[in-house]
Amino acid sequence: MLPENISLLLEKQQYRIIGNHSAVKLCTWTKKSLRNEGVCYKEKFYGIKSHRCLQMTPAVSWCPNRCVFCWRATERTLGSEITEKIDTPEEILDGAIAAQRKLLTGFKGFEGTDMKKFREAQNPNQVAISLSGEPTSYPLLSDLIALCKKRGMTTFLVTNGQFPNRLKNMEKPYQLYLSVDAPTKELYKKIDNPQFKDYWERFTDTVDIMSTFNTRKVVRLTLIKGLNMSHIKEYAKIIEKIDPKYIELKAYMHVGFSKHRLPREAMPLHEEVKEFSQKLEKELSYKITDESRPSRVVLLKR
Repeated sequence: MLPENISLLLEKQQYRIIGNHSAVKLCTWTKKSLRNEGVCYKEKFYGIKSHRCLQMTPAVSWCPNRCVFCWRATERTLGSEITEKIDTPEEILDGAIAAQRKLLTGFKGFEGTDMKKFREAQNPNQVAISLSGEPTSYPLLSDLIALCKKRGMTTFLVTNGQFPNRLKNMEKPYQLYLSVDAPTKELYKKIDNPQFKDYWERFTDTVDIMSTFNTRKVVRLTLIKGLNMSHIKEYAKIIEKIDPKYIELKAYMHVGFSKHRLPREAMPLHEEVKEFSQKLEKELSYKITDESRPSRVVLLKR
């Protein structure tokens, strides 16, 4: 279902296409972990194993937003949601694991590979449902999460909250992230470039729905210098309503196609992320508990 020009672009960027609309890509930290050169901040913060993480998306080129900070070529987005040629969760998960194994093949003969980790990596036990596109654009996402759970795999789902009704009765992932890129309607339109006219109502409905969830919740702020590193009290109000266990504050990274939309100066230093985190900490009953300088991310915990 993907046009050839988009498939070729993604393949060139080391994605592997699964079926009609899904994709896998080896995370940098998975590669580093296999060589014992470090691990993802998610391992540091949440205890998952980087070398056993499957980074995938069931909607590689579908998203209702066109965020200025996105590393994707957002102008090539195919639509807000997938409506035809929909693959089953089994096709997606089996295909994703098979594709990841092929991507791992080169590490077998590499001198610096930890072979114990390499063998374990053949059977991922953690699925990061993010990578590219908006996962909730895939209408069978709930069934995909249920399938992962049935196979003993934990799931981290990242959403922009533009499909609240799909989240409402969804099988709950092990960890659910809501991207809070902007604390006001005006900033949201400027930063996320939403395609739905009722984008703010959809987002606030998601905030209301998430407030009732008892799964592990994370609010993620992608901080862009000169754009959204302000409105502390407005951020705090949204976060208090969601009542997450964790808050992740992460710097925008000047990579991929975002380099054509934002200057390098929009990427805050780790110290600036930490300073913003300290300001937010004063407004909430959360405390800074960890940080990862290489990823420019700070963690607050309730």
